[in-house]
Amino acid sequence: MSQSKVTMEVGNDGVAVITISNPPVNALAIPIIDGLKEKFAEATRRNDVKAIVLTGKGGRFSGGFDINVFTKVHGTGDVSIMPDVSVDLVTNAVEDCKKPIVAAVEGLALGGGLEFAMGCHARIAAPRTQLGLPELSLGVIPGFGGTQRLPRLVGLSKAIEMMLSSKPIMSEEGKKLGLIDALVPSKELLKVSCAWALDMAERRKPWLRSLHRTDKIGSLSEAREVLRMARLQAKKTAPNLPQHQVCLDVIEEGIVHGGYSGVLKVVSGFQTYCIYPFPLIFSVIEAKVFKEIVLSDTSRGLVHVFLAQRATSKVVLRNSNFLIVKSDNQLGFFVVFFSSEILLLQVPNVTDVGLKPRQVKKVAIIGGGLMGSGIATALIVNNIFVVLKEVNSEYLLKGIKTVEANVRGLANRGKITKDKAEKALSMLKGVLDYSEFKDVDMVIEAVIENVALKQKIFSEIEKACPPHCILATNTSTIDLNLIGEKMNSQDRLIGAHFFSPAHLMPLLEIVRTQKTSPQIILDLMTVGKVIKKVPVVVGNCTGFAVNRTFFPYTQGSHLLVNLGVDAYRIDRVICNFGFPLGPFQLQDLAGYGVAFAVGQEYAKAFSDRIFESPLLELLVKEGRNGKNNGKGYYIYEKGSKPKPDPSVLSIIEESRRLTNVMPGGKPISVTDREVLEMILFPVVNEACRVLDEGVVVRASDLDVASVLGMSFPSYR
Repeated sequence: MSQSKVTMEVGNDGVAVITISNPPVNALAIPIIDGLKEKFAEATRRNDVKAIVLTGKGGRFSGGFDINVFTKVHGTGDVSIMPDVSVDLVTNAVEDCKKPIVAAVEGLALGGGLEFAMGCHARIAAPRTQLGLPELSLGVIPGFGGTQRLPRLVGLSKAIEMMLSSKPIMSEEGKKLGLIDALVPSKELLKVSCAWALDMAERRKPWLRSLHRTDKIGSLSEAREVLRMARLQAKKTAPNLPQHQVCLDVIEEGIVHGGYSGVLKVVSGFQTYCIYPFPLIFSVIEAKVFKEIVLSDTSRGLVHVFLAQRATSKVVLRNSNFLIVKSDNQLGFFVVFFSSEILLLQVPNVTDVGLKPRQVKKVAIIGGGLMGSGIATALIVNNIFVVLKEVNSEYLLKGIKTVEANVRGLANRGKITKDKAEKALSMLKGVLDYSEFKDVDMVIEAVIENVALKQKIFSEIEKACPPHCILATNTSTIDLNLIGEKMNSQDRLIGAHFFSPAHLMPLLEIVRTQKTSPQIILDLMTVGKVIKKVPVVVGNCTGFAVNRTFFPYTQGSHLLVNLGVDAYRIDRVICNFGFPLGPFQLQDLAGYGVAFAVGQEYAKAFSDRIFESPLLELLVKEGRNGKNNGKGYYIYEKGSKPKPDPSVLSIIEESRRLTNVMPGGKPISVTDREVLEMILFPVVNEACRVLDEGVVVRASDLDVASVLGMSFPSYR
């Protein structure tokens, strides 16, 4: 904390400039909050101070409250660690200050940072400044008055949208909405802010307190209707997340009883009064609710995943002499998205001989199926040239059309511009041989899960590619030592396991063998960052980290079905827990061919804990192949949601007859909770084995990989 401080300088014009300094994003750590209280008190006291400007050092206002305080609260259960900022500082010291205060905002003002700015009497911002309240993504609500001030500054509907989505807006939009009073170039920000503060002091500009405003709220009946619709929407989109409903409750309290009622609180029956013409404060709202919800399991889970994702770029490579790490000093809310640079620590015989990430400009992909086309899409939309190879013209054309559909889909959803889509498609070339492989920087093999085929391909590309080329496989299951058995340069072999659909799913599981070179790992991590994936480096084994951990998930669901539990009930229980799909619909989506192939690998590797179910084989015999042909456990018709297929029940009955595991031939009776435990507890056990074997370096890496790769609900 030696660099963390709050400074104050008083100019000849009588403006006190208070500056937050806590690199890299000026997070509001407890010493910073204490420093702000001290400086505001001093500025208010001093007769030579006419007005105040609050700003942040280093081109950033503040990234929000220090998230590390949450981890201390979660670890101790002691909520008294949380400072009282909303009332003591933002309301009493800032908004109710007898001298005007202007926030000079640049770079970002997120979470508590924006809440501080809204407590000021005006906000002047530099262009392209990010403004947002992302607290709900951490399982809490804005706790420094944001639930009350944002609706009064931007309107109720927009405020609800910003808080419930946790998505920031830019200062340009903030100016249109009224959140920002003026936009000025960065170099003029402090000068204009000081002049604005003096103009308020001398009554040349309006001096407004956000909590007093009601002009953007609308009538009480209109506000209640907006809140009612927001509650219904939140129940649909976030059914398991209490913070959404709690946030709306707190907003409504302020709408009905006034902003101060929403911010202030009753403590042990002590009635808090204020000098403003609002009703007697009687509600226990924002500040108290924040401290209650921060102890929830939801907050514990979301904060843990947030911090764990930050840690994934810290990679210890065993039997090697170096460490790759990502900068992570005192980050505030969502700063993980702003600090993506990879730093290399000084380690003998690696960094001191010039080991640096090499640029990957051109990648060859072998196989244009679902995975290959998705990987190609992820690369070309991030300006990496792709050569897509297939075995014949028919398959190649199909692969190229899939990539085109992926890219146009991204454009239609507003993820990329039409111009960027056209540029991306110009970076794709289809081929039927290896002639274009002579100058590629990386090859990614994405063919079916067949060991012999993969061995043949790697023997061929080793000869066709330049010596520096990364040789990667997208296998989801097969041990890399088997794939590379016939290779000479096994130091270049690495796993690049994308998750389907590869252009959308954020995880990149990087699989290292004992022979993979540090340079190759560093290069692939860098590619992962370039294409906006979260790279998690794992060890080599059948299934690697994620699929290995979750293979009992499918096993458990098949065991339950053969014990007499309804397959669709199992899917419902898993979805209600928070997964987007249940295990049977997921199997439909992946295709039965994949399930057969990986099942064989698991049976060989983990024969002591395999349940052999004939159900998939029976489904295939009946002409079913999941979503691929529209018939699986569910019926898939274009333009409609998947529907359970009653005709599958007779196939399931045949499977039960063959396995004969139902006690006394009768279905078992289990609660939904027991269904959940019978499927997920074996996953926990397998995760412990994965950790014990050193497949992942940290338990948190496996948590991140499970969330990003298997869509395990992060709040769980």
